[in-house]
Amino acid sequence: MAMAKKYSFRGLVSALLVVLGTVYSYAADRVVGANASLDVEPGARSAALGSATMAVDGDYLGLLSNPYQLADMNYAWGSFSHTEYYEDTKYDFASATMPLGNGLGLGVAFARYGADDIPYIKDGEPLPEGSDYNTLSIADYVFSVSVGKRLTDRLSLGVSFHGLYRELDQTGYGFRGDAGLRYRVVDNFVLSGLLKGWTSSAASWESGEFEYSAPELYLAASYGIDVPYLYGKLNFYWQGAGLLHHEAREMDFNEDNDGDGRIWDDPLAWLSGGRGGLEFTFDFGLSLRAGLSSFTTFQSVTAGAGLTIAKFLKVDYAFESHPVLSPVHRVSFSFSPYLFSRKPKDGTPEAQIRKRAVLTEEPDDFVDGADDVEGAASAESLAAESAGTAVASESQGAGLTEKSSEVSGQTAEESSAEKPTEKRAGVESRPVFVETDDEILE
Repeated sequence: MAMAKKYSFRGLVSALLVVLGTVYSYAADRVVGANASLDVEPGARSAALGSATMAVDGDYLGLLSNPYQLADMNYAWGSFSHTEYYEDTKYDFASATMPLGNGLGLGVAFARYGADDIPYIKDGEPLPEGSDYNTLSIADYVFSVSVGKRLTDRLSLGVSFHGLYRELDQTGYGFRGDAGLRYRVVDNFVLSGLLKGWTSSAASWESGEFEYSAPELYLAASYGIDVPYLYGKLNFYWQGAGLLHHEAREMDFNEDNDGDGRIWDDPLAWLSGGRGGLEFTFDFGLSLRAGLSSFTTFQSVTAGAGLTIAKFLKVDYAFESHPVLSPVHRVSFSFSPYLFSRKPKDGTPEAQIRKRAVLTEEPDDFVDGADDVEGAASAESLAAESAGTAVASESQGAGLTEKSSEVSGQTAEESSAEKPTEKRAGVESRPVFVETDDEILE
């Protein structure tokens, strides 16, 4: 009887899932970018690197597509960015991240993307005189929660959930869930993968229409090289186009406007749909950046710079060109309350001072300015005078040696064991000659 109830329950659940799947397939319309506001790049640092956000570590404004970086954070950070697009459209983004210990980090973010004071005329109303128009606002509001967990010393997991409220000509709601992995192959080479929309990216409108976008898989990589001659480090970032669907590349800047199929149909088209950037970071905190937000055209060039002030404040700027629309300027900053009031914790990267080899010419022996040369010459003359004095004393039968022993008060072995030496930076030690009343003692 219990077995019968068990199997009947399983059958009921299976039938319910089939019914829901059938209703979902008929009621929902598959579109490209159902929640496109979730794909807007908020951070100036990642934007200057061609928006290869998945590969950029330490940019906590990139939580929407890089949640696994939270696994390696050591301090709490608050971040904010502001972007002004064409026709007074603005995008504001704020995030707060904090470590929870044992390779676990939490991040929350809020964003608004929209335009205000848009003039409009209601149906049937006459044209107003002057500038006395009715105005309205349209906007998308995004709220995100991200968690990053270090699974092993080299592997990290990140999961994000995004909610979207849309206030356009009609209201709507959207949601999406993302999950990603990051694997550190070696210290300076990292591979990343993100399954965007593993819950499916769906949007429901006030009119009853329901839209969704299928899940998409992305790959990214980063590589760093130390450059001691320039006192800094050079980093390379790359993020590929979608692997599963050709629609992911139709939203890029491909002037031919063809998706070219999946990666196994045309690998070169998949590579051309990627993006990437270069970043050189000096040891004193200045960073210079450049990139391409699409490899299909050089008109998608990006550039920018960043500055870290006293380890607790990061300020970034990005310039983004566009083959059709106006260029975009983006500014962002991040602030750490802990680093503002305390020193970095021992063992963290912020507490380590990068050591660079200083290339200098090896000094010659006994060369450390004019004083060393004169000192060496005077030492040789004193040694010669000492030898002459000893010979004269011996020929005259004087007891200079005994008198010298009385004055020095030590044996020859003790004298040699305690003879004073002179040390200077970059010059080897050499004996110093001390003159007494009767002879020169070494």
